[in-house]
Amino acid sequence: MTKNIFQTLAIIILSAFLAACGSKYSSSGSRYALAEDTGPAQGSELEYHEVDEIIPRFEPRSKAGNKSPYTVFGKTYHVMKDPTGYEEVGVASWYGAKFHGHKTSNGEIFDMFKISAAHKSLPIPSYVRVTNLANGKSIIVRVNDRGPFHGGRIIDLSYAGAVKLGFEKQGTARVHVELVTPDNYSKKHYYLQLAAFTERDLALDMAKEVTRSVDAKVFVESSDLHRVKVGPLSHKTAEQLQIQLAASEFGKPLLIKP
Repeated sequence: MTKNIFQTLAIIILSAFLAACGSKYSSSGSRYALAEDTGPAQGSELEYHEVDEIIPRFEPRSKAGNKSPYTVFGKTYHVMKDPTGYEEVGVASWYGAKFHGHKTSNGEIFDMFKISAAHKSLPIPSYVRVTNLANGKSIIVRVNDRGPFHGGRIIDLSYAGAVKLGFEKQGTARVHVELVTPDNYSKKHYYLQLAAFTERDLALDMAKEVTRSVDAKVFVESSDLHRVKVGPLSHKTAEQLQIQLAASEFGKPLLIKP
């Protein structure tokens, strides 16, 4: 009788333990607590102004995360020996709560509320400028992780990065990605603001018109207003273009310094 009681208690305790594990970890056996990725819990979402910007700095390649070649899901990838001149246009996605608090490829802890990124072949760490081609919003991100490995995507941003680029609700966005170093960041980080509109269509019309007149990137940045901007530019180019545009029908644009 006593033996049966202990057996019964053991089964109850084991069942309780498994139930607790099941509530914390996915049934797939993954080390991640969530089976599917999500954004933060309701009420914990970030606003655009709450995300800190990233400034590139010189860093050596990390000991972890730079193995080359490496294989994921049966496909082999190579880390770039020299990423100089790297730029690419493609689809960006973002990752969040599922990976929050876990280690990235170089051993750092992933924080979905801070700007970071995953890339398949850039050295870790690297800095890139990512521009959302749908709205012109642009940020600098630091690559400290590997991925994304599905869906034809070229870069995975943290949830905070997606908020800054305005696509956290959509999940993906078509972007332009360009390598940034501390040198070229300081040399090419000026913008000209031509005008600000309450109606986005008016801003888009002006951007199209200005594009025909300048040899630089023209875009609309939307927040409280829809601002028509040109850049990024070197300081010298920005001043020259400011003079050129001031002599045209667009009026003198505002020079925005870093």
